[in-house]
Amino acid sequence: MNQMRFVICGPTATGKSELAQRLAIHAGGVVLSADSMQVYRGMDIGTAKVPPEKRLVEHFGLDLTDPDEPYSASLYQSYSRVVMDEAEEARRPVVITGGTGLYIQAALDDLKFPKGEQANNPIRERYSQMAEEKGSSAVWDELNKMDPKSAQHIHPNNLKRVIRALEMAHEGESYSERTHGLKEVSELYPALYIGLSMERSLLYERIGERVDAMREMGLVDEVRKLAEEGFASSLTARQAIGYKEILSAFEGEISLDEAFEDIKQATRRYAKRQGTWFRRDERIHWIDVTKKGEQDVMEEAMHVMDRFCEDEEKR
Repeated sequence: MNQMRFVICGPTATGKSELAQRLAIHAGGVVLSADSMQVYRGMDIGTAKVPPEKRLVEHFGLDLTDPDEPYSASLYQSYSRVVMDEAEEARRPVVITGGTGLYIQAALDDLKFPKGEQANNPIRERYSQMAEEKGSSAVWDELNKMDPKSAQHIHPNNLKRVIRALEMAHEGESYSERTHGLKEVSELYPALYIGLSMERSLLYERIGERVDAMREMGLVDEVRKLAEEGFASSLTARQAIGYKEILSAFEGEISLDEAFEDIKQATRRYAKRQGTWFRRDERIHWIDVTKKGEQDVMEEAMHVMDRFCEDEEKR
């Protein structure tokens, strides 16, 4: 199983992290997180980051930067490919897991990014400053002037994505066209894709239970600590599910109970978007985990993995 790459993807709360670890143990490999929020230090509970004491294999892609530092799929692409290349040299398989489809694609496919998506660029700083002074709607208005088609696909409150689309527009590219053309990008690093799906009612139930568990684990204190460290006003904290809602509660806009209900609703919507993203990728072998226990899921995934490895060896 040396020099193999595996992807465990799908909506949040379907058990990706647990399966990824077990498969990494089975293959003698490492786990590479593909989650756009788990790259931030101090954002642990709200991003469902696997705690250090529960990491059974070596993990990469976690705690790469502070919440007030910009990060992008382009930066993740560079990072992940170094991880994969070094793992290949060490003859260690890599299990990539996470719910950020763009990060998975950035790592494995021949996806090109405009210069504007790099960190610390004047375009991003300019529009971030505009958002602070005039609000996110003013930034969206700028996008609507430059690329109205893309603007119609992005909510004005999704400031991070609006700014990314503006960066692309300044490079002569369209966010809308890029998004709709992602599935046409060629594969650069061959991998086995396994997706986890779940009946919607059960998925929503598990999301609710996960959010309740996050509250018990101390999510409120985690957000308070970030705020005390000066990260409350960062673009990341203001956009991340679980953080922006609690910050709103701290500011007196809603109660904490309302904040956690909003977190559940936002997570359900996010899971639906994740399902839509991954379903369009025909490379994914889907496992419906609705009526399966962890061991059943593991055995099915191992069967798919072993068959994939056998086919690769024959090539």
